Amino acid sequence: MSRSAHPAGPRHADVLTEGHYSAPAADLNVLDEKVWARTVTRDADGALTVGGIAVARLAEEFGTPAYILDETDFRARCRAWADAFGPDADVFYAGKAFLSRAVVRWLKEEGLNLDVCSGGELTTALDAGMPAERIAFHGNNKSVAEIERAVRAGVGRIVLDSFQEIVRVAHIAQRHGIRQRVQIRVTVGVEAHTHEFIATAHEDQKFGIALAGGQAAEAVRRALSLDGLDLIGIHSHIGSQIFDMAGFEVSARRVVQLLAEVRDEHGVELPEIDLGGGLGIAYTSEDDPREPHEIAKALSDIVTRECEAAKLRTPRISVEPGRAIVGPTAFTLYEVGTVKPLEGLRTYVSVDGGMSDNIRTALYDAEYSVALVSRTSDAEPMLVRVVGKHCESGDIVVKDAFLPADLAPGDLIAVPATGAYCRSMASNYNHALRPPVVAVRDGGARVIVRRETEEDLLRLDVG
Repeated sequence: MSRSAHPAGPRHADVLTEGHYSAPAADLNVLDEKVWARTVTRDADGALTVGGIAVARLAEEFGTPAYILDETDFRARCRAWADAFGPDADVFYAGKAFLSRAVVRWLKEEGLNLDVCSGGELTTALDAGMPAERIAFHGNNKSVAEIERAVRAGVGRIVLDSFQEIVRVAHIAQRHGIRQRVQIRVTVGVEAHTHEFIATAHEDQKFGIALAGGQAAEAVRRALSLDGLDLIGIHSHIGSQIFDMAGFEVSARRVVQLLAEVRDEHGVELPEIDLGGGLGIAYTSEDDPREPHEIAKALSDIVTRECEAAKLRTPRISVEPGRAIVGPTAFTLYEVGTVKPLEGLRTYVSVDGGMSDNIRTALYDAEYSVALVSRTSDAEPMLVRVVGKHCESGDIVVKDAFLPADLAPGDLIAVPATGAYCRSMASNYNHALRPPVVAVRDGGARVIVRRETEEDLLRLDVG
């Protein structure tokens, strides 16, 4: 249960239980570097700056709401992951977190590979110049057209997610005279310590082929028997926003056991193992994520130890950080519209965005931080709920936080750590216009995904 959820459920959210939120920080003007992008600071006047640019200037030039992405931070995180795992492992950025042509170019320049899970993501990757051999193609229900495009393009690997897909990919590859490199995604029966909807390795869910009942072993047998496939390894992904490495240890042990079974049954030692992504980031000061070098060492030690015990050669490791790279690099900039105190409860602060630009709070009970960024304030802290402008009572951006009591309409506030899954999952609910993504670097700012317009909405409405 979320630490700010009411035990009786969301319908009772107006009943404040003791300890349902953390105490306010001693100084609301201080920015916790764990949750903000690396170049974020306050200038001499107390306004937040990023990449050397004041948020007031960004709001004036690009409007609000807007996703503000620190390109310097993004590139630094790419390099940190690449350096941590080194040349003997592969880092695939998970494009589902956030993908654009600019991001693809940054990934290419910083030496990372790219994981895509739809035809649209694949098209974006290829259009922006990512070499096909550095692309992995995921998805639990890839269409024939998507598989055709991936095979023709020469993607480096396709992750097989079902028995039907094993045959489907093999037939398409054979028709094109190709032996397609593939991995088999297995569900290892690990209950990751995360929200039910983003835990992906327990058996009762849609992804992968279960280890239980010999299903994964049978999938390996079928893949090895088909001429159109080159089975290079096993893939496992246990969930998202995970801080505890224990789940990865169990997952690695079970995957290595499968590799040993494959060797004993078929005389083949598969050369690769992909442990997925899912490593958590700091959304609030209470979160304590691990650094890439800690994660790399922990995963390498786990796999090496298990392979030694099974008398297997240690396979090449792949990982798929998405949120861990892009999540902390961006914040969403809003303008305050109304401030509505509810006596004895909290103050509702309405902004010019909401669940159309950040559905995660409503969908996953996600928690975020928030700060007044157009100025500093010495006013007393007040308990607030930051909400959007949509016609839903669940249109909540930040459930419980503290902002200065002199907050007023027209102030700019920002929600950090919104680089992952906010723009990717954005919608046009209530015919809202999806915000732009603005990349900042070294005193310059440019739009990499433009704001939608009303003309865009009408162009799609052909009725």
